[in-house]
Amino acid sequence: MINRENIEIKVASVPDQTGFFGHPRGLATLFFTEMWERFSYYGMRALLILFMTAAVDKGGLGFNVVKAGAIYGFYTAMVYLLSLPGGWFADRIVGQRRAILFGGILISAGEFCLVAPSLTLFYSGLGLLMLGTGLLKSNVSTIVGQLYKPDDHRRDAGFSIFYMGINIGALISPLACGWVGEKISWRLGFGVAGLGMLAGLIQYVLGSKYLGDAGLHPSKPESLEQDRKQKRRAAIVAVAVLVGFGIIGALSATGQIDVTAELVSRVLGVLLVLITVGMFSWLIFGPGWSTVERKRFGAILVLFIACTIFFATNEQAGSSLNLFAERSTDNRIFGFGYPASWLQSVNPILIIIFAPVFAWLWVKLDRREPSSPTKFSLGLLFAGLAFVILVPAALAAAHGARVSPLWLITSYFLETIGELCLSPVGLSAITKLAPQRVAGLMMGMWFLAVAMGNYLAGMTASLYESLPLTALFGWVGAFTIGAAVILAFLIKPTVRLMGGVK
Repeated sequence: MINRENIEIKVASVPDQTGFFGHPRGLATLFFTEMWERFSYYGMRALLILFMTAAVDKGGLGFNVVKAGAIYGFYTAMVYLLSLPGGWFADRIVGQRRAILFGGILISAGEFCLVAPSLTLFYSGLGLLMLGTGLLKSNVSTIVGQLYKPDDHRRDAGFSIFYMGINIGALISPLACGWVGEKISWRLGFGVAGLGMLAGLIQYVLGSKYLGDAGLHPSKPESLEQDRKQKRRAAIVAVAVLVGFGIIGALSATGQIDVTAELVSRVLGVLLVLITVGMFSWLIFGPGWSTVERKRFGAILVLFIACTIFFATNEQAGSSLNLFAERSTDNRIFGFGYPASWLQSVNPILIIIFAPVFAWLWVKLDRREPSSPTKFSLGLLFAGLAFVILVPAALAAAHGARVSPLWLITSYFLETIGELCLSPVGLSAITKLAPQRVAGLMMGMWFLAVAMGNYLAGMTASLYESLPLTALFGWVGAFTIGAAVILAFLIKPTVRLMGGVK
C-alpha cells in the first residue's frame, strides 16, 4: 500500500501572483465567472417558487405550496448534489477548466428553456440547469484553491474576495430578473438570467489566459488499473441510474405508480442520505488512505453536518422567507411598491459590505484567528437567531397584518454574519483538508452538504401553509441554535482530527 502522507501537493503554475488586490490575477477571471453564474442562479431562484405558485391567468403554473416546495427543494438540492459527479468528471476526464465551460453552456440553455411557454420545457430547463451547475460550481472553487500554495496565508482572504463575486451576482440578479419577472413576464425574467450566464461565459473564455495551467488537465491517477476501476464503477452507477429512471417511467406509463413531485422529492431525500453514508464510509474506512487523511475526512464529516444544518436554515431565503415577503410583508417604500423578490438582494448587499471586513479580520488576527470549527459554531448560532427574531413578526402576520420589511432585513443581517463565519471558511477548509488527487471530488462533497441543506429548506417551505408560522420559524431557530451548542463542544476534537491544518 502506498504511503500517501508524504505525497507532494501539486500547485498550479500561475503567471501573476499579485495582480488582483494583492491576489493572483486569475482570481479576477474566476470572480467574474462565478458572479455571472450566481446572477443566473439567484435571478432564477428569486422567481422560481413565486412563478410556480402564481395563478395560471397571471402567467404562473398554479401549483400549490406543497408541490412547489417539493420541486424547489428537489431543484436546489440537485444543482449542488450534481457537483459531486461534476467534480469527479473534472478530476478524471476533462479537467476543471473544460468542465466549467461545458457547465456554463448547459446553464444558458436551461434558462432559455424556461422562457418557452411549455411545461415540458420547464422541467427540461430545470434538468439542464442542474447538470450545468453541477459541472461549474465546485470546479470554479477548486481552481481558486489551486491559485495559492498550501501555506499561503492569503487563501482565506482570497476565498472571501471570491465570495464577494458570488454575492455581487446575487445582489443584482433579483433586482433585474425580479423586476422583469414580477412586473412584465415571469418567463422573460428567466431570459434575463440566461443572458447573464452568456456574459459570464464570454468573460471566462477571454480571461482564461490568466489562470496558467490551473485546472487545465485532469489529475493523474495513482495507477492505470485504479483509474480503470473508478471509471468502470462510474459507468455502472450511471447505467443503474438510467435503468432506474427507465423502470420508474415504465411503471408510471402503465399506471402502476403515480409519479408526483412529492414522491420524487422523497426519493431524493433517501438518495441524499445513502450517498452521504456511502461516501464517508469509503473515505474514512475504505482502503488506500493514510491515517492522517482518514482523520481529516473525519473533520470534514463534522463540518459537513454543520454545513447541512446551516444551509437548511439559510436557503429558506428563496422559499419560506420569499413567500413571507410576498404574502405578509409591506413591500412599499415612500409609496413605491417594489417586487417581493427584491428583498432577496438584502443578503448579498450585506455580504458585499461585510466580506472585506471579515477578510481583513482573519488576516489581522493571524495566530489568534479562530479555528474553522469555531467559526462554524458561530455561523450556526447567528443562523438560528435569524429565525428566532422572526417569531414576533410571524405572530403579527397571523393576525392579518403586513409587517415591516425591517423584520426580514434584520433576519438577513444575522444570516449574513453567520454565512461569513461559515461558507467561505468552509470552501477554504475543504481545499486544505482534501488530498489533491480528489480535490474536485471533495469540493463536490462540500456541495453535497449544501444540497442536503437546500433539500431540507425546500421541505420546510412545503409546511408553510400547514404549520403556524410562529411554530415553523421558532422550531427552525431552536434546532439550529442547539446544533451550534453541540458543535461548540466538538471544537477541540475536530481541530485534532484536522492534523495541523489551520
